[in-house]
Amino acid sequence: MNYLLHLLVYFDIYLIVALSLNLVVGYCGLLTLAHAGYYAIGGYAYALLTLQAGWSFLPAALAGAVIAAVLSLAVSLPSWRLKGDFFVLASLAVQALIFSALYNWSMADAPLGSWKNLTNGPFGITGIPRPGLFGWTIATPQAFAIFATVVAAVCAFVLWRLKVSPWGRLLLAMREDELAARGLGKNTRLAKVQAFAISTALVAIAGSLYAAHVRYLDPSSASLDEGILMLSMVIVGGLGNFRGPIIGAAVLILLPEALRFLQLPDALAANLRMLIYGMLLILMMHFRPQGIAGQYRME
Repeated sequence: MNYLLHLLVYFDIYLIVALSLNLVVGYCGLLTLAHAGYYAIGGYAYALLTLQAGWSFLPAALAGAVIAAVLSLAVSLPSWRLKGDFFVLASLAVQALIFSALYNWSMADAPLGSWKNLTNGPFGITGIPRPGLFGWTIATPQAFAIFATVVAAVCAFVLWRLKVSPWGRLLLAMREDELAARGLGKNTRLAKVQAFAISTALVAIAGSLYAAHVRYLDPSSASLDEGILMLSMVIVGGLGNFRGPIIGAAVLILLPEALRFLQLPDALAANLRMLIYGMLLILMMHFRPQGIAGQYRME
């Protein structure tokens, strides 16, 4: 039972991740690899504020979201001038900077959370408190699964309302023809900044959920592998619609776990599972390149 609850929490976390990334990749048409960096920023902000300042989940997660939204300017401002491969490289540079900062911002003799040892480097942060809300500590797996599902549902509702709003239609118009949208008097630069800020704020909340669930955080949460996994969820599920990222998150979270139940030799199980997993993704992208529920296909 705890295993199923663990999978549910992971699905909730990556549901927020995929839906928030789809706001930029699917609706704006801007391919970014920096999302994992902001996910880690949210997790580290939550860990430090709960450990060092004694904050509860809600203010700590919101503070992480604000920090991530402000730092999203490092990606959204280059998007004004850089397009295509050049923007992807710029976002990759931001991801590398965030990972490097998390990995190296430490000093052996300095206390955790100080200016000299903000992240504890490659050793990570342990003993992250369980989330508390209005004086109630969410201590059991069942309670945390319900809590994570509620947070994911709230984030999904916010993103759905944005999608059907005039602002969401502006993003779709920018994706199709940004020059035409400008010709209609729309401020596309401001819309990009807003989209990146909302996207990174929500993925930071997902990072806070992850830190609260695992109770340990290290720089691997900001790795390029993590960023590619997040992007794969959006692409596999389908770009530019609301249901695509939900399907993509479910497939990429649950499929590797389903492969665990194959009766494979212990010595080869891990490698064979990843090989089968990779082959299934390649076949799916060959026969369904627009994604399982995709409507929009990036050129």
